[in-house]
Amino acid sequence: MTLLQPDPASPRPESLPDIRNESRTTLGHQFSAWNEPAYRLEQVLDWLYARRVETWDAMTNLPRSLRSRLASVWSLGSLSLMRKQGSRDSTQKFLWRLQDGSLIESVLIPANPALYGEAADRHTLCVSTQVGCAYGCRFCASGLDGWKRNLAPWEIIGQILGVERWHAQQTPSPSGHSSDTGSANRLVNNLVIMGMGEPMANYDSLMAALRSLNAPWGGGIGARKITISTSGLAPRIRQLADEPEQFRLAISLHGATDAVRNQIMPVNRKYPLAELTQACGYYLEKKGKMITLEYILIQGVNDATAEVKPLADLARRLHAKVNLIPYNTVEGLPWKRPDEARCQHFAEALTRSGVTCTLRLEKGHDIDAACGQLRLKTERELAAGPANPGSGMDQPAGES
Repeated sequence: MTLLQPDPASPRPESLPDIRNESRTTLGHQFSAWNEPAYRLEQVLDWLYARRVETWDAMTNLPRSLRSRLASVWSLGSLSLMRKQGSRDSTQKFLWRLQDGSLIESVLIPANPALYGEAADRHTLCVSTQVGCAYGCRFCASGLDGWKRNLAPWEIIGQILGVERWHAQQTPSPSGHSSDTGSANRLVNNLVIMGMGEPMANYDSLMAALRSLNAPWGGGIGARKITISTSGLAPRIRQLADEPEQFRLAISLHGATDAVRNQIMPVNRKYPLAELTQACGYYLEKKGKMITLEYILIQGVNDATAEVKPLADLARRLHAKVNLIPYNTVEGLPWKRPDEARCQHFAEALTRSGVTCTLRLEKGHDIDAACGQLRLKTERELAAGPANPGSGMDQPAGES
């Protein structure tokens, strides 16, 4: 293992690797090489993941010499909140600007209220893994401008920390300090990795990020509360099955026949349903965990009654549950959302076929909730320049 040494030339922070790209083991070796006591590493991890600080100087219980040494070896970046949209159903969409100017999205989705109307205590964050997407699903806004780059582990982690930092600023404690510090009181306690990009195409960075978010010293989010979605990268599904962590798997299916998937998902030509199904079967055999089949209902494409049987057959074969999602329309794409009655009819037919099925209630349909939609809209407004009267960029992080 190569240990990092301070650079006397003091390089700019953006040229240094971010400390949250590193595992606890790697950091431990480095601290040992510096002859730092073990408790110093614990302090640093607490500042990074529980207190969510954005500067080295904020780590006030560390000696100044250690802070300087850390700053000379690693950067400590943060995502800049450029825009936030809040939905009437309390779904929140966050648009982040990365250090290179790229834009990505995260969506915070609260659970439905409890039976007697109590506020939900479960918050799911939908996280991005790439800037853009190379897989070109015909109905998705994420890939309309192509793929730009993969996110580093810290940029994936930074979405969770950024949302929690924002929430803490909105809800100060009685003492006047920000609330919600510490992994035991995290706002985000469920993760779905199905935002912008194909998560399995950024596999190594994704797994590094998730291991930190799962670890007690990091995010403290249980592995069974972390779901990784893929459009169908069969080899990576097999690789995930062989990992020790119990992360859950979701398949962005959207069609239960090759004819439908070939029409809307180019990835199916490389990994057709037969190969995808075999990989899912391997995951099921290794993990014994129920798979979720995500199925966006698109009018005239996959919402006909004839599509129920092949979907039910596939779900039963994989012992999977099906999550039906009415399509969120995207400006510039021809696809339409089926009416509510048609969505309900499809769900009822699937249930009668013996499949566990949910029809997702409205979450954020009024806030450009389709993946990549707010990013695309903002990039076009920025390209149009300040003279564009509809840009709305004068309050970058405000409600819209």
